[in-house]
Order: sequence, then structure tokens, then C-alpha cells
Amino acid sequence: MIEDPAGRIDYDETGDGPTIIFVPGSCSTGAAWRPVIAALNGGFRCVTTSLLGYGGTAERRPARDASIAHEAGAVEAVIRRAGGRVHLVGHSFGGLVALAVALRGNIPLESLTIAEAPAVELLRELGEHEHYRAFQDMSDAYFAAFRGGNDEAISMMIDFYGGAGTFASWPPKVRAYAAKTTPVNILDWASAFGFPLSPATLAAVKVPALILRGGASHPAMQRVNELLSVHIGGASLVTVPGAAHFMISTHPDYIAHAIAHHVARAEQSEAATRRTEISPY
Repeated sequence: MIEDPAGRIDYDETGDGPTIIFVPGSCSTGAAWRPVIAALNGGFRCVTTSLLGYGGTAERRPARDASIAHEAGAVEAVIRRAGGRVHLVGHSFGGLVALAVALRGNIPLESLTIAEAPAVELLRELGEHEHYRAFQDMSDAYFAAFRGGNDEAISMMIDFYGGAGTFASWPPKVRAYAAKTTPVNILDWASAFGFPLSPATLAAVKVPALILRGGASHPAMQRVNELLSVHIGGASLVTVPGAAHFMISTHPDYIAHAIAHHVARAEQSEAATRRTEISPY
């Protein structure tokens, strides 16, 4: 646990090797990454955290200010605690937060991996109105259902991401936690819809980037992550066959392999750069 002036932040680490910081999505904690970390088989120093309002991480977004900068600041505190050179990996809303950290540039990163970030404002900026409306209509209906007293309204968002029946298939404890944290998730969506993105903005990302999307994910999610890969210079796009949004649980071996390969390439590139910088020739 990090005792940050703005509030406590979850922090845990295991293993040795290059440092990878794993940021989970909404309605979860760093434990969501356990299947992927297990599949990495101890080859990396793996650091996990939780986003604001989840796990032991305190909510620090003040009333009427859901700026994603608050989330980015917490992740930056985790990076500072980890120390040294880090590779940042984020899933879902955690992927959007990881992107915000990369764009802020307060802390240098060795690489960036984004797994299905809901970068909704990029869709709006690029005139992808049908896909933008898919996110907007889902969130509007979900928020209205929650305001109307539906304690499991969040199932609408979960099923949008994972396909019909996804929420019902989860263990009761997981469903209960998602329902309990619905007000936090609604803040997360305010952060996402309030995070302006454009091709010019994304061009500022200068670290090696990997974008992951599911082959069975909602078309709007597939498209927005394709656009991220197009407009982040040099980014690689990997489509995970048969996976939907919750790929870090359903396809951990595939995700771990993709991350390990991306990190290894970034490490090799950095090592080559350092050799060039110190060479007298």
C-alpha cells in the first residue's frame, strides 16, 4: 500500500526481471491480472495496483471533477514507488489511464500496452458516429437504469463488453462487487467521456506501444482500438482470436505472450540505444 497525500493506493509486486506495472479496469483490483502474471512464469517483476475507488485505493476525484488526471496521478505514484525503468500495461479503463500517463509525460516509460481501452472521444473526434453512439447509448441506458433503482444495472455495461450473458456467468461474489462499485464506474465513464483525444494528441506518444483487442469484442471496441494503433506512431495492433473484452481472464496465456514479446523488443531497443550513446565511434 502507498500512503499518498491524496489517498491510499494499492501496491503489490512479485518476481524479478524487467518491471511491468499492470493497471486493471473498472470494477476490479490488481488481482484481475493474476492469470496473466502466472502465465509470465516469474520472468518479470510484476507490480499491480487498483484504480481509484476500487480495492484499497481511495477515491480522490472531487465532486464535479472526474478528470482522468486524478487516475493518472495515482498510477504515476505507483511508478515512482516501483522505481527504475518500467513497462506500463493497462486493461479497459485502466488502458485509458495508462494512455493518459504516457501523454502527460511526467514519468518516462519503456513501453506501453493497452488492452481494449474505451477511448470514446477519439471516435467522436474522427466522426465515427455509429460506434460513438454505441458507447453513448449503452452508458445512457445503464445510468438511467441505475438511477431507477436497478441494483444490477451494471450488467448492461458488462454484457456490452463481453457479450450477452457475461454478467450472469460471473461468480456471485464478482457480480456483487461490480454492483457495489457501480457509482465508481459511473465516475469512470465521466472520466472517459471527458478525456479529449485526437490524432494530433496521440502523435505525442513516443514509446513503443502495443494495442490488444478481442476478435469477438463489440465492433465499437474493436474499431476504437484499431484507431489507437493507427494514430500512435509505430504502434502494433494484435487481435486476440476468439477473445472478447475480458481477455485477461479468458486468454491469459495469449495476453502474457504478447506482453512478454513486446517488452522484450522494447528492452532490446533500449539496450541498443544505450550502446549507441556510449560508443566513441
